[in-house]
Amino acid sequence: MKKTRIEAIETYLVDRWCLLKIRCEDGTAGIGEAGVHAWPAATAAVIGSMAKYLKGQDPARIEHHTQYLHRNWHFMSSLVDGALSAINIALWDIQGKRLDVPVYELMGGMTRHSVRCYIHVKGDTVEDLLADAVKRKNEGFTAIRFSPFAPDFHLRRSFEEWVAEAERRVSALHEVMRGQVDLCIELHRQMNPAESIALAQRLQRFHPYFYEDPMLPDSPALMGDVRARCGIPVATGERFSTIYQFQALLAAHGCDYVRPDVCLTLGLSGARKVAALAEAHHVKVIPHNPLSPISTAACVQLDACIPNFALQEYTGESESPKRDLVVQPLTLKDGHLLVPESSGIGIELNEQALAELKANPMVPSVPIGIDGSVQDY
Repeated sequence: MKKTRIEAIETYLVDRWCLLKIRCEDGTAGIGEAGVHAWPAATAAVIGSMAKYLKGQDPARIEHHTQYLHRNWHFMSSLVDGALSAINIALWDIQGKRLDVPVYELMGGMTRHSVRCYIHVKGDTVEDLLADAVKRKNEGFTAIRFSPFAPDFHLRRSFEEWVAEAERRVSALHEVMRGQVDLCIELHRQMNPAESIALAQRLQRFHPYFYEDPMLPDSPALMGDVRARCGIPVATGERFSTIYQFQALLAAHGCDYVRPDVCLTLGLSGARKVAALAEAHHVKVIPHNPLSPISTAACVQLDACIPNFALQEYTGESESPKRDLVVQPLTLKDGHLLVPESSGIGIELNEQALAELKANPMVPSVPIGIDGSVQDY
């Protein structure tokens, strides 16, 4: 195959996402996405700085470029790693297209033909939560993810009020799903370790599939203690951006499932390494995916080639604006995404829609507690 060079790097601020396209001299174009969705403009600026190095480079040297850009700065951060993740995904997309194979074929080949998904269910009231869960079950999903907390959780007057409401919501879902759908509980770091352990012990009888982010991810050792005492499988890692953070977590026995974000943890290259680390610890992978169809497509490439895949977060590609972004979305059947056979990461952006859709960045809205203090969300 004749070599080519990177000719142009373009970023697009669409909705709350920072998307990327890398064009090569031979006409091949690859797409990627950055995972720091709270700061898309800042991430795009970092990509702009990296573009100065990338122009004129051979796009096939994926690991070299990833190492160069990651180790070139004295200071690393989620903005840097999110920007580099977008570039890494786009380079893999280019390589797959130039060789006319899916990316998973370049990463060891297919281990499964479909990817089991979980979908978010929501509801301010228990009744609304149940209605959404039943709807998703009827659509074919066999796993749902939800918060056990009411939207006004931060205005709680007592710990007992807080956990009793959480227990009531989980109990209602458990009763309605009747063992046919796995319950995935998302704490979203809203509790400290003592609180999340106490709640987990009350929720054990409902046998949830996982208990996500029961505390802030800044202490692997403490997360290991939480996991040992809560009696529910723990899933965490969505805020991590390097393999070293995941290694510290796994060494501390801090989780049962790792949650790498391919748009944050140095792209498909980094996420594949995280999966290998997890495999060595008998831990399965549930990729984090709250972003655009690019993120979903990249996740499916990872899911398709690793042996220790568990579940895929899915946030709905059939609804606008996500559906509008792609020429043809991935196929969803009975709660599973079918692994595509097309080259690269398996999707193409709708150029017309890309030009028409506008940025809609997230506005900081941290909840304030009843005593005026900042709460996590």
